Amino acid sequence: MNRILVAAGLLGIAGTMATALPAFAGKEEREYLKNEVMPAVKAAETKFKASCGCALAITVDEKTVKSKDDMYPIKHIAEAITEGAPGYCTDAASKKAVCQMKSLTLAIAPEATFTFKSGHGVATAAGLSHCSWEMMTQELDK
Repeated sequence: MNRILVAAGLLGIAGTMATALPAFAGKEEREYLKNEVMPAVKAAETKFKASCGCALAITVDEKTVKSKDDMYPIKHIAEAITEGAPGYCTDAASKKAVCQMKSLTLAIAPEATFTFKSGHGVATAAGLSHCSWEMMTQELDK
């Protein structure tokens, strides 16, 4: 009986500790996020503002982006913005269309999609597929 109680107590402590850990618990994940993903996000924000003339706040959804494998397509979404904004924001109408978006969340979902509502966009990735710049502009420039 005592063994069962001790085991149950240890499981309870382990369960409590596991829920207190941040989403990016492993060193490899934290370093990849810090050294690869977040610089790509910052570059996308900078290039978007320089090209389109308006600020875009980009965040990574830590509830869905949990592993290094999740981070690869998230980085690619940020890179798509960096590469796509200069070629797209070449006229006033295009700039106006994309500047509706004030914030963007990058997340993992069952399907690669882009949704937009009330100034906020959500670009998702699923496995090796990720939301493209073209998916974003098609939704924004209606």
